[in-house]
Amino acid sequence: MDVFLRKVVFILFFIAPIALVAVPLKNKIDSKWINPNNSIKTGADNYEKYLPILKNKKTAIVTNQTGILSNKIHLVDFLLEKNVTIQTIFAPEHGFRGTADAGEHVVDSKDKKTGLPIVSLYGDNKKPNAEQLKGIEIMIFDLQDVGVRFYTYISTLHYVMEACAENNIQLLILDRPNPNGNIVDGPLLETEFSSFVGMHPIPMLHGMTIGEYAQMINGQKWLKNKTQCKLTVIPCSNYNRNMAYSLLVKPSPNLPNDQSINLYASLCLFEGTNVSVGRGTEKQFQIYGSPYMQKGKFSFIPKPNFGAKNPLHNGKTCYGKDLSQIKKIKQLEIKWLLNAYQETTDKTTFFNAFFTKLAGTKKLQQQIENGVSENNIRKTWANDLTEFREMRKQYLLYR
Repeated sequence: MDVFLRKVVFILFFIAPIALVAVPLKNKIDSKWINPNNSIKTGADNYEKYLPILKNKKTAIVTNQTGILSNKIHLVDFLLEKNVTIQTIFAPEHGFRGTADAGEHVVDSKDKKTGLPIVSLYGDNKKPNAEQLKGIEIMIFDLQDVGVRFYTYISTLHYVMEACAENNIQLLILDRPNPNGNIVDGPLLETEFSSFVGMHPIPMLHGMTIGEYAQMINGQKWLKNKTQCKLTVIPCSNYNRNMAYSLLVKPSPNLPNDQSINLYASLCLFEGTNVSVGRGTEKQFQIYGSPYMQKGKFSFIPKPNFGAKNPLHNGKTCYGKDLSQIKKIKQLEIKWLLNAYQETTDKTTFFNAFFTKLAGTKKLQQQIENGVSENNIRKTWANDLTEFREMRKQYLLYR
């Protein structure tokens, strides 16, 4: 047998079988880090841990369309099947079914399917009052957050915790993964600019689940009069914060997909300007533009649709950028904001009063107006982020 044939035989009979064995072993190791959604169990899916706590207790629940189990059965329906006594449903911004526009006043109502009363926490009051909590022994909180300071579900969390503390009610949080995972970025909120779109000194992207954030609120004594509520968090299983996580349903009307959720923190700052973020299109929070920017290759026309009854620049041609094909970002991007400001013809009309509430500081607007570079802007919040990350460690539940 010549040398070439001997090499072929050796590869086929000795090397190839080893390679075939080795490949599955490598995949087996890697599979720990590529954890698909169906192996992550949310707090709601870990029902064996919380059903005993709810037994024979008069219960209220703060939830919306995101409060579902992995089989897409709504938590309210599941609890009723398990004979849990639900007295009241409390609903955040966008309502119990998640259909109201951003900022739209939501009124109290009754759930057509179950007949349970629905109390709006985005209507006459943002905090449950004593009358609404009368007779309640335990409150469940199950909302899907997106890891951004100005997403109002965590402001609702604050007021629910405060109400539970004042009325001696146990709070049970069913935790869910943060789709923006481990991103901690942006300026910290200065307390003088506290509002419903930012209540506490945290960065725009806080890198925590809602359960972890609740522990921070309690631990830092951020509730009124520095009280603390009786808090129990049912954590997710098989989850770490570096895992990708796709939501089963839209968390709100204008966050239709993973891309919009990833870009939300960066583009929501435009809500404090005269620039549209695509409300009234099919690419909400994936595009931006305005009639006042320089004409370019990309344009869109906002029109009333689901989640935007009267969108900014309704019926007008907006010029800007399409970011829908961009790869996943891992930080707060302000370059688009800087570019839009430079490309706007009349800069005196660019910002509105809402921008400072979203930014949580006056500095960012001043820096943009003064032409400070992106890199130098980021340096001004670096030390605050280092201190926040250190404080945050004590409240983390996941690697």
